[in-house]
Amino acid sequence: MEALIYIGVLAIIISAVSSFFLWITRSNTKVRAMRETLDSARQAMEIMSHEIKEAKSIYTPTSIFSTSTSQISLETTKYLPEGENRTYVDFFLCEKRLCLKKEGQNPITLTLDNVEVKSLEFNQVATTSTIPSIQIVLRVDYKAPAERAEYQASVKLISTVSLRSY
Repeated sequence: MEALIYIGVLAIIISAVSSFFLWITRSNTKVRAMRETLDSARQAMEIMSHEIKEAKSIYTPTSIFSTSTSQISLETTKYLPEGENRTYVDFFLCEKRLCLKKEGQNPITLTLDNVEVKSLEFNQVATTSTIPSIQIVLRVDYKAPAERAEYQASVKLISTVSLRSY
């Protein structure tokens, strides 16, 4: 009889410990998914903000504003091809990733493989000065199976950046 009680108590303890370790593993997975999503979105936002601040102007013929798949083209004096005094840099969605394209080069993805950009929106902000400002709205989700709640993570970042005056 005592052996059955010990076995029952031991089974309860093993069940509780294994449930605790399973919970720890799921929590760690959730934190990792959230961290990777935030890091990818934050890094992309920092790159876009830096390029907008350094741009000479916004090239409006190829810029698309106020949609969830916006694009911005910037005239810049950085990354100049030989013999040129200006060039262009574009930010846009290529499939479900954020891309940066320098004139004459292939696009570079700015977000990680395990996240997808759900929306990228550029809006021109009305200002009283002659220096244009751009609001960036970026929503990034972690790529995960829909039924796995521990992998669900989403980040929405909003920032407003002004071009420097020249």
